Amino acid sequence: MIRSLIALIFVFTTQLHAETMKLAVTTSFNNSGLSDVLLPVIKEDIGLDVQLLIVGTGQAIRLGEAGDVDAILVHSKPAEEAFLAAGHGTHRREIMYNDFVLIGPAADPAKIKGSATTVDALQKIATAQSAFVSRGDDSGTHKKELSLWKDSTLDPDSFGPWYKAVGAGMGASLNTASGVDAYIMADRASWLNFGNKAGLELLFSGDPVLFNQYAYLPVNPERHPHVNTDAVAALENWLVSPKAAELINNYKINGEALFVFNAKP
Repeated sequence: MIRSLIALIFVFTTQLHAETMKLAVTTSFNNSGLSDVLLPVIKEDIGLDVQLLIVGTGQAIRLGEAGDVDAILVHSKPAEEAFLAAGHGTHRREIMYNDFVLIGPAADPAKIKGSATTVDALQKIATAQSAFVSRGDDSGTHKKELSLWKDSTLDPDSFGPWYKAVGAGMGASLNTASGVDAYIMADRASWLNFGNKAGLELLFSGDPVLFNQYAYLPVNPERHPHVNTDAVAALENWLVSPKAAELINNYKINGEALFVFNAKP
């Protein structure tokens, strides 16, 4: 009787484990509100309880390297490729995209509205020494921002106090920018879902260099045998399904889409 009970408990706990996985996602993805739409449907469709660890891309990658999560959903292709090259992940699957935008005070003291390129806009901000909030947290957004300053032949390490690296997630950084009336680079989804816009406006967008791809990377079970590979595969199959495409493409705020599904079957 006792042996039967122990066996039953073992089967139950094994099944419970198979229905749960840990996914590290970016703060920008979480701030968009899309996870609140997707997770209940995932649980209903495939019986999978996805537990989110909400961090910047850099931290998500470190969690994957340590085997603290089963997979990551991030948005910095160079960092993702380095993660794979080092053997920490099995593959990279593109899921959806949006774009980065430059937000700033409605008065636009640096006159970036109507700029020809992102480089032009950033150079204007630096020349005017207008307040600029950087996430400063090694996130995908921060990595992208640094690469754009580099493209602009500018080095944030040489900037004065007008450049404020806050070391925070997207929502907290936007709140800071709102509080000090500063420019900031954000992903469009987080901006659209941000409630404390105050005197800030979207001032520049549309440059192809602001493309923002999100990708799903399973953690390598050869490095971390405890990784729940069945759940990871089930989630990936769902994320590239027609149901996921419909939900992602139809997720809107004030009639504006936040993401575009582009996963290949």
